[in-house]
Amino acid sequence: MSSKSLGYEEAFIIRTYEIDNQKKATIQALIRLMQEAAMQNVMKLKLSVWDMQPHHISWVLLRKDLRINRLPSLGEKILVKTIPTGFEKYFSFRDFRIFDQQQQLLAYSSSSWLLMNTLTRKMARIPEFILQFGSKMPPSDTYLPRPECRFPSFEQVDIEENFRVNWHHLDFNQHLNNTQYIAWMLDAMPKEYLQNGTLKRLEIQYRHECKYQDMLWAQTQQIGDKTFIHRLINQENQQEVAFAKTLWE
Repeated sequence: MSSKSLGYEEAFIIRTYEIDNQKKATIQALIRLMQEAAMQNVMKLKLSVWDMQPHHISWVLLRKDLRINRLPSLGEKILVKTIPTGFEKYFSFRDFRIFDQQQQLLAYSSSSWLLMNTLTRKMARIPEFILQFGSKMPPSDTYLPRPECRFPSFEQVDIEENFRVNWHHLDFNQHLNNTQYIAWMLDAMPKEYLQNGTLKRLEIQYRHECKYQDMLWAQTQQIGDKTFIHRLINQENQQEVAFAKTLWE
């Protein structure tokens, strides 16, 4: 199997339900298309959540570093490419690139994923039948930088919103969908950025799962010119379930 066959690509058209008030694709829509490509990729490789059920293991998104050159517009055709890029004990890495019809790079993202034992909910060492794909991966000099997701400490809360995890916020694992974390973090932003701003970079680290009926705080602090940090806190146990940093223009 070559590195080309190890990856996956798919064309999408930006639909009306995927755009904002400026007729541009929302961040959540863009990430969902990336994850759809990733899901199709692991299904093709027989490494999807359903393929690994008999082994009681599953992938959990841990970190993502998304950079945006331009958001695609309503009706625009885009090409999403994704490929796995390595393993480290309990972790795997995956890159994404999105192109327009002129082959211009619209957005790109690196990500890291944790392999979890679904019975103990603890980290699981990657088994050999998965590690065998490592020799088919592309050269390391083609990888995007690994997501580091180093964040400054919160010193004050400038904006806070409350959210409850309801049924239609859940994914097929019955946990809060990872794009919903992002949506709620971005909801706790100044209106002028939501109305007129453009997100250029999002770094996010997922720290804990959220389940049905959990109550969360989404908190935001501005730390610089057009730069913000965000966190989601479980109101019951005060855990920080996710942390993020965004850069806008």
